Amino acid sequence: IDRRRLEADARQSLRDAGLDIDPQRRVDRLGIAEQQMVEVAKALFRHARVIVMDEPTSALTVREIDRLFGVIRRVTAASVAVVYISHRMRELTEIGDRVTVLRDGRNVGTFTLSDVSTGDLVRLMANRDVRDHFPRRRGAIGEELLRIDHLCGPSGGPVVNDVSLVVRRGEIVGLAGLMGAGRTELARIIIGADPPSAGNVVLDGRPVPPSSPRRAIRAGIGFLPEDRKRHGLVMTLSVCENIGLPNLARWSRGGIVSRRAERAEADRWVGELRIKTPHAGERVVRLSGGTQQKVVLARALAADAKLFVMDEPTRGVDVGAKVEIYELMNRLTDAGAGILMISSELPEVLGMSDRIYVMRRGRIEAEFDASAASEERVLQAALGLAC
Repeated sequence: IDRRRLEADARQSLRDAGLDIDPQRRVDRLGIAEQQMVEVAKALFRHARVIVMDEPTSALTVREIDRLFGVIRRVTAASVAVVYISHRMRELTEIGDRVTVLRDGRNVGTFTLSDVSTGDLVRLMANRDVRDHFPRRRGAIGEELLRIDHLCGPSGGPVVNDVSLVVRRGEIVGLAGLMGAGRTELARIIIGADPPSAGNVVLDGRPVPPSSPRRAIRAGIGFLPEDRKRHGLVMTLSVCENIGLPNLARWSRGGIVSRRAERAEADRWVGELRIKTPHAGERVVRLSGGTQQKVVLARALAADAKLFVMDEPTRGVDVGAKVEIYELMNRLTDAGAGILMISSELPEVLGMSDRIYVMRRGRIEAEFDASAASEERVLQAALGLAC
């Protein structure tokens, strides 16, 4: 391998992508935006004839987006085709020539962008009433359970900017938005994984300084993370051990855990939630995605959670398991719990929520009562259009 020529070619491809960095730098030491542009440079280096970009601007600043668009214009002028996947209407109209709208995996139309309005595209993306597809309860919504006031993310970290919201007892509050809007980052602050730079979290009338997940659990906050395998479960441990993790002190005497008490609690929740496992000693790695999600929920219930922060609660589970999770959510709120549900599936947000907040660029962009919400209105808010 001619290393000198390889480095020279890589340097030129990086410059073509608008990057002035040393080709010898390790990629894991670059920022997310720079990593994104390295992917573009890699495609240019290979002299690709078709480049597919999937939400390429989600982690980019305005200046970096302009730089990316400059690269796209240069490569298309050189007869390279670009497939640009995005929810951001303004980007599509700025950079695109034609647009294809997909809904539920189907092509619902291809248009020349000069012949179609942004409103037309949003209507094509929505175009259905979804509420009847979800099991609903009609329990009473009670007093305020969670209040967040002017919460801001950690300095230098992902942007959460001046977010305020409320969740009441018996209420499911949906949190919608596009990728990169700050929803998961907000959840991490609420459960104490990331420290806020400003703002307050109040649960059941008491301040909860979000200093650690342990403190949040003790206060009564349960968390279902976006990636249950990486952040929600210890895959090599059993159902019983995973359910018991936050509660070991409760079943310990003199530093020794009572396995009998731990197993009794696990057996209780396996039965209550109808967790499909041969026994509570089964390792969670052997269970289906939907069953694993129930184990995460059981752990929060065993810790006496009264507020549940659910980040993509039905991601990666089959239709039957989704319905079971929806029914469990309804049972929780019927019992007086509150749920803050983050979901990228608009039908799920509309079908399960009593109220909906929409985040955009780290802020609350809009709030809707369920009766007034529609896919079109939520999409418009997420895109920063008038709603």
